[in-house]
Order: sequence, then structure tokens, then C-alpha cells
Amino acid sequence: MNDRAFIAALRLVPKNALSRAVGAATRLPLPGPVGRGLMGAFARRYRIDLSECGDLSGFTTFGQFFARPLRPGLRPVAPGDEVIVSPVDALVSEAGVATNGRLVQAKGIDYTAAALVGDAEVGKRLAGGRYATLYLSPRDYHRIHFPLPGRVTGWRYVPGKLWPVNAASVKNVPGLFTVNERLVTLLESPLGLVAIVAVGATVVGRVRATFDADVPVTNLAGAGAQSRDYGTPIPVAKGQELGAFEMGSTVILLFEPGRVDLAPALVPGARVRVGEPIGGRAV
Repeated sequence: MNDRAFIAALRLVPKNALSRAVGAATRLPLPGPVGRGLMGAFARRYRIDLSECGDLSGFTTFGQFFARPLRPGLRPVAPGDEVIVSPVDALVSEAGVATNGRLVQAKGIDYTAAALVGDAEVGKRLAGGRYATLYLSPRDYHRIHFPLPGRVTGWRYVPGKLWPVNAASVKNVPGLFTVNERLVTLLESPLGLVAIVAVGATVVGRVRATFDADVPVTNLAGAGAQSRDYGTPIPVAKGQELGAFEMGSTVILLFEPGRVDLAPALVPGARVRVGEPIGGRAV
């Protein structure tokens, strides 16, 4: 099946309902031997390094395994308040400058920062700034961390569709990341405003924030757009956990113009890991 036929077939699939059903199944308790067998088979299929998370007997559901924590010390965080670190283990999909407020999705397809973050004023602050799109495959560690220290000033929950975020969809679904469901965390950092956008996907619609228990869990039936700006921002440390994909997807970082340079090695196809330096103050 070619990419266009794949996308056409997916248009007929109730992707949000399917994702909620799969998500519910991943939260069901599994008997020990069955659970370990399922998790072990998944790990072999996607070449997951189980030495990073310890014994599978510690997970009672598949969802716990998918959003597994790592053993302490496995992802050292590069020091420096003005050193940007990767928030996730991922493959770089795109990186560049949001010229005129537009980010590249794929060749011939772009979208606006304002549409992505679901806020015109925030989009204006980020127009012309650097950005990086980071894709998490099934084999990756699926927790998200803060790329800089600072204060969380608010968040935006934008409900939407749940297309896959694989290469076929990226190349064929216009404005994919502005169509899919997403949670936007706004961080005021030593390098200005940073938007950390967690994008959902098919069977990957559930994103849970850990910096504030009141942030809504995404992909709930009938949920509308929500947002909050904190009267008292929440201080966070670089490398601190922001949240997790209960199943995984894509994280997009957006920065204010003129404040940040990204590392030359941050190009499509590059691999990054949590805590690794990926940029810093513009020179």
C-alpha cells in the first residue's frame, strides 16, 4: 500500500475512539506471566534495552511498561542554565527557524506557530525563533523532561484528531501537528519563552503532565480546549520530568527569535537522548 492509499484508508478509521480503546486496554492489569511475555515480545520486536528499566515484574500493566522510568543516572543532564538539553529520547524530524512564524513539516508542507500552540499571542512571541521537531518511536523512552530551568507560566490543551505521526502522515497530512491533539507547556527560561508541545497520535493520544496534577489528561471523550496561565508560576529544574506519553509520539520545541542557537548536529535523522546538549544562547 502506498502512502496516499494508507492515508485514504485511515480517513475511514475512528482514530480517537480507537486510541481511547487501546489506551484503556493498556491500563488493564495483566497476570504476571502474561504481562511479562507481552512486554518481552514488544521489547524484542522494537529492540528495547530492558537493562535501562530493570525487572519487568515491576510493571502490572502494559501502559506502565510503555511509560517506564529509567534507572537513576542513565541520562545525565548537561550543566549550565543556558545550555539547552534534549527533553526526550528521539529522532530529529525537522529543525530550523520559524520564518514568518511558519515551521516546516515536510517538503512543501508547513504550518504556523500560532496554530500549533493554540494561542495567537504566544505564536507571535515565537515567530522567527528556532524550533526542533523530535519523533519518539515505539522503542524510545517515553517520558518528557524540561530542556531548560525556569518557571512554567501556563499550558494549553488543544483537542484534535489522532493521525499517526509516521513518515507517511508527515508527508501527506497538511498541518498534521496542528490537527492532532496536543498539550503545550509554556516555560519562561533564562533564554526567554519556550513552548514544549507534546503531540498525540493514533493509539498515542494520552499525555499526562507531572508538574501539575490539575493539567487535564489528553484524549478524553468530549473534552474541549482548555488553558491556564498561573498567577504564581511553577519553578522547575532543567531535566526535571514534565510528563509522559502513555504510548508515544512527537515533541516540538519552539524558542523566541534571536535568543537561541541550536547545535549544528541537530539535523533531520540525528538521534538525541534526554539530557544531551542541543543548543544554547545565540551568539
